Amino acid sequence: MVKWQMGSRTHLLPYAALVAICFFWGTTYLGIRMALESFPPLLLVAIRFLVSGTVLLAWARWKRWPLPEWREIARTCLFGLMLLGVANGCLTFAETWIPSSLAALFLTTAPFWLVGLESLQPNGERLTVAVVVGLLVGLAGVVLLVVPGNGAIEMGPNLWKGFLVLQVGSFAWNAGSILQRRWRATTHPLLTGAMQQMAAGIVYLVAALIVPERPVTISVTGIAGIVWLVTFGSIVGYSAYIYALETLPVSLVSIYTYINPVVAVTLGKLFYDEPFGRKEVTAMLIIFAGVLIVKSRTTLAPALSRLLRRPGSSAA
Repeated sequence: MVKWQMGSRTHLLPYAALVAICFFWGTTYLGIRMALESFPPLLLVAIRFLVSGTVLLAWARWKRWPLPEWREIARTCLFGLMLLGVANGCLTFAETWIPSSLAALFLTTAPFWLVGLESLQPNGERLTVAVVVGLLVGLAGVVLLVVPGNGAIEMGPNLWKGFLVLQVGSFAWNAGSILQRRWRATTHPLLTGAMQQMAAGIVYLVAALIVPERPVTISVTGIAGIVWLVTFGSIVGYSAYIYALETLPVSLVSIYTYINPVVAVTLGKLFYDEPFGRKEVTAMLIIFAGVLIVKSRTTLAPALSRLLRRPGSSAA
């Protein structure tokens, strides 16, 4: 573990990487909304991961990291489809129905899925009264958000659809993460991430060629959005994430889960004037309180550490 030493620029790099994660991954929600102005959802996901996966794979081959055996490649690609294909695909589709800031807020429930699924594993940690209380607090925040009331966002059919699709994505993300943790990869994490992104990109490209979608409409905003997603969401952000996990405590790195939604909400308001009022802020704080209780009352730190160190655990 890297220790802090004043005056050493080298020891500033892990913290710079953490700042990059907190900011850049928070911007991906806005980046998706921007890219959707030019590209339909299936094609957007395909292009994003094919490009980023190709870049990372080229880097891995340049570094001469050996490829694993075919069985591990197949398993890695399967996890990639769960972690990136289903989860990120659900996020992309959800943003065709709901504001990017609300999508980010709906995904703050991800730690609840992780704790619940972990408790169902044969050797998983069982739920305690304190953890259940934390889950109920978080659920109260979700209920406040989705029930009709005097909020900036009215819950219509599209918002309900977005909420449910995002929960499917969150389930796939955490289930895939737990499964991947049980079958540890033998390759470098960046190579594993490259293979996962390539797998998701190829599957979505095939789907985009088969399923009718709206035509591509080239715009400066749309192109800027997809370039931002590939560069700062998938390549820079992911590399910073891997580096931060290698040099900083997992508990410190995990603060990005609190900061990303705040960044997403702020940018959504600034660039698209997305509605986000007092009710939504209150719900977000309640959900965060529930997440904090769950994290403080579980002994999942070693498991979370192993999970977070796998490539599929990133937003990529």
